Parts: sequence; structure tokens; C-alpha cells
Amino acid sequence: MNTRTLRAAAPAAAIALAAFLAGCASPGPSKPPAPLLQAPAVGLQADAPTALQVAPDWWRSFSDATLDGLVERALAEQPNLQAAQARIARAAAAAEAAGASSRPGVNAAFDATRQRFSANGIYPPPLAGSVRTTANLQAGLQWELDFFGRHRAALEAALGAQRAAQADAAAARTLLAAQVTRAYVALAQLQAQREVARQALAQREGLLSLVQQRVRNGLDTSVELRQSEGSLPEARLQIEQLQEQIALVRHQLAALTAQPPQALASLDARLAALQPLALPAVLGADLLGRRPDIVAARERVEAAAQDVAVARTQFYPDVNLTAFVGFNAIGLDSLVQAGSRQWGVGPAIRLPILDAGRLRANLHARQADLDAAVLAYNNALLEAVREAADALTTLQSLQAQRREQAAAQESAEAAYGLAVQRYGAGLSSRLTVLSAEGPLLAQRRLAAELQARSLDAQVALLRALGGGWQTEGPAAATTPLATATPVAAR
Repeated sequence: MNTRTLRAAAPAAAIALAAFLAGCASPGPSKPPAPLLQAPAVGLQADAPTALQVAPDWWRSFSDATLDGLVERALAEQPNLQAAQARIARAAAAAEAAGASSRPGVNAAFDATRQRFSANGIYPPPLAGSVRTTANLQAGLQWELDFFGRHRAALEAALGAQRAAQADAAAARTLLAAQVTRAYVALAQLQAQREVARQALAQREGLLSLVQQRVRNGLDTSVELRQSEGSLPEARLQIEQLQEQIALVRHQLAALTAQPPQALASLDARLAALQPLALPAVLGADLLGRRPDIVAARERVEAAAQDVAVARTQFYPDVNLTAFVGFNAIGLDSLVQAGSRQWGVGPAIRLPILDAGRLRANLHARQADLDAAVLAYNNALLEAVREAADALTTLQSLQAQRREQAAAQESAEAAYGLAVQRYGAGLSSRLTVLSAEGPLLAQRRLAAELQARSLDAQVALLRALGGGWQTEGPAAATTPLATATPVAAR
């Protein structure tokens, strides 16, 4: 190549280099991402794992076969869980599509056209003015070379979204099991309160019988008789109100288990004594890996970080390798002859020269999405720690409350028994019996309430600790998220 040719090619080379640099150097300065909360910042101790190990089928620890059947039916039939599985399948399909984009694509095509060629066109006789069939049989290959990691980042983002969908499904499963269990406990509490109301009705009926006897013996007047008779409708009213609430909870359980409202009309639940849970003294950092909602939020951060990487690679050139081989002929009889064969191969490079504004806006949007995902993770972490701490605090408090309540109920039972004996012997008035009856009934209702609250708090703790779910694969709960998440290179 002579000097004159080199001088002529220099401007073209300079323009090409400038275009390349314009396409590759326009993302603009990066800014730091929103910070991820670390376990110690929210009171989680990395060296103190949670003592309570939750089984995947944690509801079986309540030793109630009816409850087991309700939860299992809900997990199998509830449409919300089926929808979660559909979202997993969709995310898996997106990940599959992202993985396919990095592999070569091969296609084949055949077309035939019957046409008349213009007599005054570019084709000479005998083709000009004739009616012929043109045919093309060709196979092609396209392969976008991933020099800058765009396809790899897109695949990682899709896989992160798939893992987040799987964790979301696990969270929905845990939530549904907790909802069924808590509704079952609420039903047991209402039935226990109804039993107390029935006991109150029986006590007032017995007291009415005693008053009637005393009236016949001239020891009481019709005033005491009317007062005793008036207390019965009040007791029946309380029973009827509890019956209504029991029916509503049964309807709730039927809906949770995908059954008609009246399917559980005869469902009976009882507050049973359970083995106390081994309460952890502190919350460990393994809570981050136990809770599927936390893992889902973390996976969304990972996916958003990869979306940022994809947005950055769009500033760089696309390099494609294309090739084709096949036959082209006028006339089907000569389509597959050796002379009709054709082929071609070559690279294709595309540079975003005058599109930097749109690409930069897309990058800023992806960075904002990443910040939003980080903040959502931080919020989910704070909420998870609060829920677990609340459940622990409630359980510890209820243990002390139930001890004090048991002592108070024992005293109320003894006081009521003595009042009835003294009234029957004519040593006290009916007012004394009524005064002793009120605290007794209140203590019985409180006992049922505290027992149900204790069971409900145990369910809340089991759910707060993840419901027995564990991450799959190498991801660990104690991994420092700030270093595990590729958010620094923005």
C-alpha cells in the first residue's frame, strides 16, 4: 500500500475509531448503590444461630389430625398456591429463553414464487416477458458473540427472578399453613368460650333452682326470683353470639381449604395442651436464610444488579456472526443442481453512536430498580426481625401471664364454691353468689383466651422463623450480602 493510499484511508480510520469510542464510552459516571442492611445492624448475631429448628411440616407439632388434614388440603387445593407455581413456570421459561440467546441459532427456509418478469425490466430475454417459478432453499446460522457479558448477565437476572419466584411460592405456602392453623386455633378458642358460656348458663339455671326453692321456703322474695330468671336470656345471648362467630370461622377455613362454605359446618376444634417450644434466647443470622421472603428479596437484588449490567453492555458494540448455505434458481427443476448452490459468511457489528441518550436513560432506570430492590430487601429484613422478636416477646410474656391467671382462677373457683355453699345454708345473700360468679366466669374466659393466644403466638413464631423452609444450593443465610451481591460496578 503506497503513501497516497494510506493518507486517504487515515480519515476513514479516524472516523471509525471515533464512532467506536462514542459507542463504548457514553454510560456516564457511576454512582454508589443503596446500601444493604447487614445482620448485625438489625440485631442478628452471626455466631448465635436460632435454637429452634422448625420442621417443614411444623403444624404436625400440635398433634391434631384434623388440623393436619386441613393444612394438607389447603396446600394441595388453594388457587393462590397454584398461581404461585404458574409464576415459577413462567420465570423458568424466561430463564430458558435467556440461556438460549447465547447459543447459535440455526434456521431453514424454503419459498417458491410464480411470477411474470417484466419485458422492460432488468432481466434480458428469454427471461424478460416470461412466466417462471423462482425458488429458494436455504439454511442460515446466526450467533451473537457475548464479548461483553450481556447474555451472561441477562441469564443471571432471569435465574435470579426464577429463584425469587420459588422463594415467593415457599413464602405463600408458609403463610397459607399459618392462616389455616391460626383460624383453627381461633375456632378452638371460640368453642372453648362457648363451653364457658354454657357452664355459666348451667350455673345460673342451678342458681335459679336454688332461688325457687328458697322462695317456696319463704327465704327469698319474688325480686330475687325475677333477677335470677333475667340472667338466663343474657347467658343464652352470649352463646348465640359465639355460635355466629364459630360459623364465620368455619366459613373462613372452608375458603382456605378450597371447599364450599358449609363443608365444615360440623368441624370441631379443641384447645389441647401442647409441648412448649424451645424458645431461642436470641435471633441468629440464619434467620436470613430460613425466611423465604427474605431470600426472595435478596434474589431480586441480584437480578436487578444483573439488569444494570445488561444495561451497561448495551453501550458496547454487538458482534454477530452470520452464515447461510442453500440453493436459488429460476425453475423448480433446477433448484437442487450444483450450479444453483449459494453460500455466504461474515460478521456484523452494530454500534450505538447517536442513541446514547436513550441508553443512558435505560441505565438510570435499571439503577433505580436496583435501589428499589435493595430498599425492599432492607424493609423485608426489618419486618422479619420485628415479627420474630414480637413472637418471642409475646410467648415469653404469655408464659408468665398463664401462671398468674391459673392462680387467680383457682382462687375464683374456691370463692364461688364457698359462696354457693353459704347461700344454700342461708348464711349469705344471692348478691354474694353473683359477685363471686362474675370473676370466676371472667377467669375461665381468660384461661381460654390466653391458651389460644399462646398457640397463636407459637404459630407466629414458627412462621417468623421461616416455617421450616431452607435455601437450596450454595447460598447461605450468613453470607455478607453486600459482598455477595454484584452491585458495586454500577
